[in-house]
Amino acid sequence: AARATGKVILDGVFNDVRDTEGFEAECRQGREFGFDGKTLIHPSQLEPCNRIFAPSPEDVERSRRIIDAFDEARREGRGVVTVDGRMIENLHVDNARRTLALAAAVAGLD
Repeated sequence: AARATGKVILDGVFNDVRDTEGFEAECRQGREFGFDGKTLIHPSQLEPCNRIFAPSPEDVERSRRIIDAFDEARREGRGVVTVDGRMIENLHVDNARRTLALAAAVAGLD
């Protein structure tokens, strides 16, 4: 519901700032559950959080291919296209654009 209204969804705090392994596991779980990021309470949590929630290079490349293929299909008057054997529609393009925006935002933090 939050994503449908354009809201950012953050996972809650991980309190044990010395438990890096537990923190990273919770970040991975949060990403799998669809969270956009995590609320942080210590500077040591910043790098692993950004690394885990940031789109991978493969995600970025796939997103570019989706957007490029969809844009080309639109220019040709088609509403759907396949990329890597999967049918791509507007919602996939929206997710791809979101992925690229997130990747750019995280890259800007370096």
